[in-house]
Parts: sequence; structure tokens; C-alpha cells
Amino acid sequence: MTTTSQATSSDPTTYTVVCRLDQVEREGGVVALVGGAAVAVFRTYDDEVFALDNYDPFSRASVLARGIVGTRGDISFVASPMHKQAFDLRTGHCLDDAAVRVPAYDVQVTGDGQVLVGGVRSNS
Repeated sequence: MTTTSQATSSDPTTYTVVCRLDQVEREGGVVALVGGAAVAVFRTYDDEVFALDNYDPFSRASVLARGIVGTRGDISFVASPMHKQAFDLRTGHCLDDAAVRVPAYDVQVTGDGQVLVGGVRSNS
């Protein structure tokens, strides 16, 4: 995975190029180092791309990128490979325990298929 910083012209936020979209399997995830943090980048069946912190707060292990990507109704989620708690890919909120969440990151996919990860989003 590539980890070079780049600012986009439409947004002053610094983004890190982490991989090409075709390097992330549909309904799968990869891990990239972004600003010193292990970030899990996910691709849904419909080619939407999301990024969450890779740390699973239930198992206390950096494993979320190896989780199962799926949907509950209209919510795309990743289920931890350890204890199967599901995290909303848009917000990082745990669907099984409302008191728990993981940080969610801004993501962009460029016209030539590069996946860029920005800073942590507000999880409201």
C-alpha cells in the first residue's frame, strides 16, 4: 500500500493515497497506515468505499479489516472477525451496542481509481 500525502484541489484536508480501488476486493477490506494510525478501508458490493479505525474495541485487537462486510437493511457494516459485533461503515457506530463506536475517516476515490483517506469524520 502506498502512503504518500496529497492535498486535493477541492478540499484543504490532507489525504493519503492508500491503494487502487481494484486492490480492495468487493465486500472486503485492507489496512493502510494513515498518519500513524492503522485504518481499515472497505469496498462494498456496490463499489462504495469506507474507512474505519482498524481497532476492534471488543477484542482489543487490530482486526476490523479482516471482518465480514454486509448490510442490515440499508446500512453497510463490517462484522468483527473476533466477536462478530457489527460497525456501521458510514459512522463507525456499533450496531450491537449503541455505546460503542470506532472512528470513521473521510474517503475519496479519484477518477483514475486511487483510494485516498483523509481525517477522522465527526460521528454524529
